Amino acid sequence: MISNSSRRRFLATAALSAAAPLVLPGRVWAAETAPSKRITMGFIGMGTQGRGLLGGFLGQPGVQVVAVCDVDTNRREAARQTVEGAYAQEKPAGWKGCEAYNAHEELLARTDIDAVCIATPDHWHAIITVAALKAGKDVYCEKPLTHNIEESIAVMKAVDAHQRVLQTGSMQRSMAEFRVASELVLNGVLGKISHVHVSFSGPGRPNDLPAEAAEPGLDWDRWLGPAPLAPYNSALSPRGVHGHYPAWREYSEYGGGGVVDFGAHHLDIAQWGMGMDGNGPVAIQPPPGAREAFAAKKTNDLRGCELTYASGIIVKQVNGYGVEFFGSDGVVRVDRGRFELTLNKKVIAQKSSDADRVSVESQYLKAEKELLGEAKIRLHRSSNHLADFLDSVRSRQKPVASEMAGGSTAIACHLIGIAGRTATAFQWDPLQHRITGGAVDPMELTREYRGAYRL
Repeated sequence: MISNSSRRRFLATAALSAAAPLVLPGRVWAAETAPSKRITMGFIGMGTQGRGLLGGFLGQPGVQVVAVCDVDTNRREAARQTVEGAYAQEKPAGWKGCEAYNAHEELLARTDIDAVCIATPDHWHAIITVAALKAGKDVYCEKPLTHNIEESIAVMKAVDAHQRVLQTGSMQRSMAEFRVASELVLNGVLGKISHVHVSFSGPGRPNDLPAEAAEPGLDWDRWLGPAPLAPYNSALSPRGVHGHYPAWREYSEYGGGGVVDFGAHHLDIAQWGMGMDGNGPVAIQPPPGAREAFAAKKTNDLRGCELTYASGIIVKQVNGYGVEFFGSDGVVRVDRGRFELTLNKKVIAQKSSDADRVSVESQYLKAEKELLGEAKIRLHRSSNHLADFLDSVRSRQKPVASEMAGGSTAIACHLIGIAGRTATAFQWDPLQHRITGGAVDPMELTREYRGAYRL
């Protein structure tokens, strides 16, 4: 589910950041950013992804990290030490150290924090995001933005109600190959688009992991939070400071399988290229064999779900090449470090090795120069997803992966999950966010929340 080469590169970087203190180069603070321009940040969720994001934000000019939060003592303390080590040689003006919290509510109660980065398991995303928005914080939240459809609606409304900035961690929007591919589609270079293929594995399945001995220093009840009570298992929350992506993603109580893991990346690009941010499909067809796959608890390889949009375009989940747009005049295929374009049966850009980044850049730059020189539609340009968020915090403009992009993409992912779980075709109103046809229980749009852990 996560064998992508980019993710392997991220793991290596994250492992290094966890193993040694991060010392910022003097140039970051040498510019003497005015206090009013500095962004103070808190980090919630300090697993592998959270540590990587922490290192990335620490390297951004004008950022002060003042707090970290995790329900695991070891991960929490390791993150605090990373921050302290980063500022060991040169403390930014006004910085008084890094506090570590078990409960996110304590971190959000601080009035000196401008923005938070949320990298918890998915089932916590919306609850913490909405709480942060209500507390007046801007939010960088990992993808998928939410655990279910009603949470997506709640987050989008909360951003608007509290006039905050939100960036979803769909960082493919900050990779030029995806932007160029989407601009080719939006500007009609491929002609009329008939269908789109998106490649990712199947939906999550119910948790059936056996009980293990408790992990000392882990607040397991709070890790579960809104999810049903379940015994501790290290596949969900690994012991200590780990260097891999935990298996909670595979279970529907906490994640949503490959559908919301890489689906949140590739469906995001499909909707970007179709101009569907803030919109979505109108009909959903379940994948063949869904009922049998769920009965056998073998959903990882379940593919074939189809999303039909009002334009007639069908987006199909396959095992293939990232994102593929098929038009009447040509096809563009794009993935991380891969870009292919055929136009009027002529090869414009060719496939190259994943490791041959220069060649990849030459291909999409060639396509951009030859075919988009006078393009009327230009998408938001971002070359650094974290910097784009910080720029938006300062400017109060929408970032490249705003709540509308992240929310509508998450909804599309959850619609696939619903179709798989129920093995049912149904119709959907993407603007009113409601089922308009088909025998699907409205409870599929939400979940039961445990105790006080709720929106």
